[in-house]
Amino acid sequence: MAIPNYTYLKLKMLGPCRVITIGTSFQRAYECEVECYEHTVAIIASKELAAIRKEVIEEAPNPKRSAGSFEAMEGAKEVLIDPSGSKSKVMRIGTMLSSK
Repeated sequence: MAIPNYTYLKLKMLGPCRVITIGTSFQRAYECEVECYEHTVAIIASKELAAIRKEVIEEAPNPKRSAGSFEAMEGAKEVLIDPSGSKSKVMRIGTMLSSK
């Protein structure tokens, strides 16, 4: 059995011969409170990080899945980039665009 006294920052408990009194200073109590707060913040942050990692893994795309092939849009016109050069360099331009 122990009796804490928060006003005087004392803890009293029954010992084998008499009452044992343990005391501290307000500065040390403040330091312990700050340390406890920092531990709590770290624990909460690690739990939130674990939850975020789980969500990211579930939403991540599968790299083994085939992305499919690229298909040109309808109504595209092929134009040579350099008419005097190689005919292998072409660009596709959409013809379905508005005049604006």
